[in-house]
Amino acid sequence: MNKIIEGFKNFILRGNAVDLAVGVVIGASFGTVVTTLVAGFLTPLIGAIAKVPDFSGLYFVLNGSKFMYGAFINALISFLLVAGTIYFFVVMPMNALMLRMKKKESANPTTKKCPECLSEVPVEAKRCAHCSQLIVK
Repeated sequence: MNKIIEGFKNFILRGNAVDLAVGVVIGASFGTVVTTLVAGFLTPLIGAIAKVPDFSGLYFVLNGSKFMYGAFINALISFLLVAGTIYFFVVMPMNALMLRMKKKESANPTTKKCPECLSEVPVEAKRCAHCSQLIVK
């Protein structure tokens, strides 16, 4: 019994399981934040501009069948608002941050020019691989 509990503890404390659990919890919380932002601010803004805050009442009848295209319009607008919110408030800032971090990483050069033949050689090289010139640091 003790071996089973020890194995379960090792499984739970393994990095992948913990990382996955944290990712799911944070993702669910983030989804709630984005949904609330869209429902609380962006949808009413569209309603104020379009003068129709809720399209779910829109429909047409064909041969006695009621087609509720308004619900589709609501879902489509909601999807576009959520996608736009994620793109403009998460993806774009993260891309800018990653680009800024990448520029800082590339600030330390890994190569230098050979003074004789001007070819690229590693910073730590003592001799050029192309022309055999001794490289003084």
